[in-house]
Amino acid sequence: MKDTATCKNNLKGKTVVITGASSGVGRAAAEAFAAEGCNLILAARGKKGIDEVVEYCQGFNVLAVGVYADMSVAEDVNKITEKALSTTGKIDIWVNNAGVMASGKFEEIPMEIHEQVIKTNLFGYLHGAYNAIQVFKEQNQGILINNVSIGGFMPAPYSAVYSATKYGIKGMMECLQGEISNHKHIHVCNLYPQLQNSTGNLHSAKYSGFDMKISPIASDPRDTAAAIVKLAKHPKKDAFPDFRAAAITKTYKLFPKPIINAASTVLRLKMKMNQDKEGDAGNVLTNSKEPLRVYGNLPSKKRHNLALPLLTGLTIGATLFLLNKTLKE
Repeated sequence: MKDTATCKNNLKGKTVVITGASSGVGRAAAEAFAAEGCNLILAARGKKGIDEVVEYCQGFNVLAVGVYADMSVAEDVNKITEKALSTTGKIDIWVNNAGVMASGKFEEIPMEIHEQVIKTNLFGYLHGAYNAIQVFKEQNQGILINNVSIGGFMPAPYSAVYSATKYGIKGMMECLQGEISNHKHIHVCNLYPQLQNSTGNLHSAKYSGFDMKISPIASDPRDTAAAIVKLAKHPKKDAFPDFRAAAITKTYKLFPKPIINAASTVLRLKMKMNQDKEGDAGNVLTNSKEPLRVYGNLPSKKRHNLALPLLTGLTIGATLFLLNKTLKE
């Protein structure tokens, strides 16, 4: 006979909605929940990516259904809820994950792009939460997991509107945590990962000569997906998926102005040196193009092993340098 804790944390048969499931962390999360034996309602704008991940997840002998939906459109998000309820009669876990990003000089990014970033990111999470909370209250149980990013604590240089959406998501979800605090079996969980070795950077909109490659200290999207599954088993209000995300956030809290100014200076120089100034709207206005997969760069064991000590050294070095500078002033 299984003990009570094992039964409680068993996700088999739970219905999980995942938005932005066609690539990156969303796709990794779909695969991770499929391995747990969950019923999956997988949503994204593009048919090709969703059909691929649905087929893959069905290989785990679980129910997996795709919904082609734009999270910035309330009616589309309603379709996701209707599909989940008509298929399984419930929603146990809702993962807000779909997001887009536009980088470049604020005034050189078209207003249409700025507005759509807000609609997809902030309105998208609002639409997801609006649907999920209503269903959860009717069921008297459910878990809303928001993939917020450390962008909820610190700005992304030359990505002003993207940063605004992440700060907004954090504030909205913290308020909702208070609203559902009298519902013992309903949880709102916020996850704050750092840069990911996912397709997100490859798909993002870039202007002003902005050209940012995937960082060698980027985290593994499958690790972030595992953290999402962990929150489904052990809900908590706020979580960092790894040491890197926590370390970067804590360092920024110590020296916010020097860090954002230094990062902006570096990117400003990179944009100045980049001769290609032609803007690229990426996946902000249209479906994500190839590659539709989990990883941006295929993972390297050597690279992964070097990433943590590299970050640790950079963090300690930056902290000591800035501390020394501050004391001198």
